[in-house]
Amino acid sequence: MHELAITQDIINVVCEHAQGTKIRRIVLEIGKLSAVLPDAVRFCFELCAEGTAAEGAELEIIEPSGLARCRICDNHVTLDRPIGRCSCGSTDLEWISGEELKIKELEVA
Repeated sequence: MHELAITQDIINVVCEHAQGTKIRRIVLEIGKLSAVLPDAVRFCFELCAEGTAAEGAELEIIEPSGLARCRICDNHVTLDRPIGRCSCGSTDLEWISGEELKIKELEVA
């Protein structure tokens, strides 16, 4: 489960940025094409935050859909998973977005 390591890294980054100040809320953006499972991050969050400035913080996760461009007809296609099909029938898609894993907001006391 690589989400445990990812969650530990997120906690380390936000705690370093907070410089010892109590963290109230963390907002993450985890794209649907990122291969990171938001539910697994939620599951790991409390454990990873224990004993840190992020202990007890609220975790909010935004899950944007992916966006791809069809290499055949140049249409844009919204993706909720790594595979998809354009309205022209092609599956030859170039991903534009959806692989993001970002700390969007950090609210401290």
